[in-house]
Amino acid sequence: MKRAPRARARLAAALAAAAMLTSACVSPDEGGSTGGEQQKAERGRYTFGAIGKQPTGGKPVRGGTLHFADYAEARSLSPAATYATGASGGSALAAVYDVLMRYDTAAHTYVPWLAKSLRSSEDAKTWTLTLRDGVEFSDGTPLDAKAVIGSIKWYQENKGADTTMLAPNLAKMDATDDSTVVFTLRNSWATFPAMLAQAPGMIVAPAAYAGKKFEPIGAGAFTLGSYKPQEEMVLKANKNYWKGEPHLDALRFTWPQSDRAKLEALDDGTADVAYMRSPDVVDDAVKAGHPGELTLTGLGNMVVVNNREGRPGADLRVRKAMALALDPALDTERAYDGKGLPGQEIFPPESRWHSDVKPLGIDLDQSKKLLAEAKKDGYDGTLTYMDGTDPVSRAKAVVTKAMLERVGFKVELDLVSSIADRTAKTYVEHDFDISRGAASVSESDPYHRLQSVLNSKSYGNPGAYANPKMDQLLVELQGAADETQTQRVLDDIQTLFNEDVPLINLGASAAFTAWGENVHGIVPTDEYMALFGEAWIGK
Repeated sequence: MKRAPRARARLAAALAAAAMLTSACVSPDEGGSTGGEQQKAERGRYTFGAIGKQPTGGKPVRGGTLHFADYAEARSLSPAATYATGASGGSALAAVYDVLMRYDTAAHTYVPWLAKSLRSSEDAKTWTLTLRDGVEFSDGTPLDAKAVIGSIKWYQENKGADTTMLAPNLAKMDATDDSTVVFTLRNSWATFPAMLAQAPGMIVAPAAYAGKKFEPIGAGAFTLGSYKPQEEMVLKANKNYWKGEPHLDALRFTWPQSDRAKLEALDDGTADVAYMRSPDVVDDAVKAGHPGELTLTGLGNMVVVNNREGRPGADLRVRKAMALALDPALDTERAYDGKGLPGQEIFPPESRWHSDVKPLGIDLDQSKKLLAEAKKDGYDGTLTYMDGTDPVSRAKAVVTKAMLERVGFKVELDLVSSIADRTAKTYVEHDFDISRGAASVSESDPYHRLQSVLNSKSYGNPGAYANPKMDQLLVELQGAADETQTQRVLDDIQTLFNEDVPLINLGASAAFTAWGENVHGIVPTDEYMALFGEAWIGK
C-alpha cells in the first residue's frame, strides 16, 4: 500500500526538523570566523559520558523549580508530533511520559525503566516486555499491556517519526496478560530496545487520544502546568509518580536563542540546566568544568547530496570530486575557530565504533580529474549550495564555495533564513543540489540513523541515494548480535560509503547537557535526552 503524500510529507518534515536542529547550528550572536588566524581542531580533549565534578549532594532536598535552558521548543507534547530527541524538546516529553526502556550511557546498554524486563528470542525476532505492577497514568488509569499496544498503534497511525522504522519491521503485538506484551518482528533486530527508549516507548494514556484534541496524559514524573509558546513551558510534579513523589515541585523549560546565552545563564545561576551543541560554546563549557553529560554523535556536520536524475550528484564522479575537495578541518577552522570535531569518518576516533577503514581523504588533483571527466561528458560544473543565513552558516557557505571552486566547480549560494523553508526544499520538494545538515548517528544505536539516511526507501534520505548493497548491509547491521559483528558491518558500510559517496561527511558533533553544582539526580538516556523524576536542587 502506498502512503498518502500528506503522510510522507509529515514524516519527512519530522525527520528533517531533527536533521536541521542537530546540525550544530547557531544563532546570530554566537561565534564563528571567516578569516584571521586559522586554528587546528584539538583532538582527544574530550571524555564522553559523565564529566565534570559533581559534589556529593547528601540527602535530597524537596521543593523548588528547576529551570532548563533547552535547545529547542517542543511545540507539542504529543510523541507522534514532536521528534523526541534532546535537541528537539524530547526531554520535556520524557518528563511527561517516561520511557519503557532507558539507555545507560555509562554501561552502554539498554535497561528497563517503566518496564520490568525485556527479553529477546535467540534470533532477535521476538521480544517479550514485562511491565511493572501498579504503574498508573496521571489520570489514575493503569499502564498495562493493552495501553502499551494502544499507544504504539496510535503512534504509528499518526505517523510518528519512527514509524518509518517500526512499520516495515513490526509484524504484530500481543497482550498475553495484563502485564506482558509480545512484539513479533519480521526481521532480526538486535537494537529493538532503542525504539522503546525513544518516542514509541513514551506510552500515552488511552484518554490522551480518545477525544478530538490530544491531551498530554502519561505516567512520567511531571504533568503539563502551563505553556506559553516561544516563552516557557512549566511542568508540575506528578505526586503519584511510580518511582515516588518527585523531589522537585516543577520543571521550567525556556529556549534562549543562542548557546552562548544558555552558558551565560548557567554561569550566573539563572538556569539550572542547559543543553548546548555549538562547538565553541561546548568547548568553553567543558573547560569551565561544569558537571553534565557530554554526548558524541557521528555525521554531525555533513553536506547532503541530491543523487536524483538531472542533478549533478547523480554522477558518482561529481559526488567524489566534491568529497575529495571539501576539507573538514578548513570548514571547522572557518566556522568554529577550530573547536569542532572535523573528519570524513562516519565514526570519529573518539567513537567506540571507529573503523580501521580509512576515509576517502582530500585529493585536489584527483578531484579536478574527476570533474574534468564529467565536464567532458556534458556537465557544466555548476552547483547550488543551500544553507542558513546566520553568521556561522554564511561562513560555512563561503568556505564551501571556495573549496569547490578551487577545483573547478562554479557554486551558487542559496541561503535560506527559515528552517521550515530549508526543510521543505530539502526533504519534501527535493529542490537542492547540495545542502548542509546532520544525521547525528548515536553511539547507542548506530543502526537507527544510518538506516534513516542511507536506506533507499527511507523518508529521512533526502538525497535519494540507493544501492542494494547498502540496503543489505543495513539489514545485517539491524540483526548484528554483538559488538564484534556490529563493528564488522560498520567497517563494510564505511568501505561502501567511500566508494559510493552517498553524502559528504565533514565531522562529528559533541552535545553537552550541563548543570549547576547544586543540581543532582538527573538521569541521562537515549538520543541525548534527560530524565528528571529523581532530580533535586541543593541549598
